Amino acid sequence: MMAAIGTRPAAQSELSPSGLALRRAEAGMRLRAGISWIRALWAVVVVTVSFSVLADDLTKIDITIKDHRFSPSEIHVPVGKPIVLHIKNEDPTPEEFDSSALRVEKVIVGGRSATVRLRPLGAGRYPFMGEYHSATAQGIVISE
Repeated sequence: MMAAIGTRPAAQSELSPSGLALRRAEAGMRLRAGISWIRALWAVVVVTVSFSVLADDLTKIDITIKDHRFSPSEIHVPVGKPIVLHIKNEDPTPEEFDSSALRVEKVIVGGRSATVRLRPLGAGRYPFMGEYHSATAQGIVISE
């Protein structure tokens, strides 16, 4: 049997209107999933770049606690930059890095280290102390 000229022979794989709609919906979902994947990848790139820029912008300062004293006890930092303090307690007893001006309280166990992150500071003087040995463990952060 021959097909009429200009008509297509009926194929067994042709879809009904509902089957065609289902295929289009599946294609749309795959497209949205691909776009979501691209957006997620872009977000990872943006966050990674942002963190690397921030990491370059951080001021890192080492502080030692020994004989219940902070060394250095006077810390100079730039205005408006985030600060990371790495505090090593060389005493056998714990000490607390405490500052109401900096809004920080952190206990550092004897023989251990801790990290204290400070927000970007305005110009000024920010005292801190060791809560457990406040007579000797004192210092100041000077933001200039």
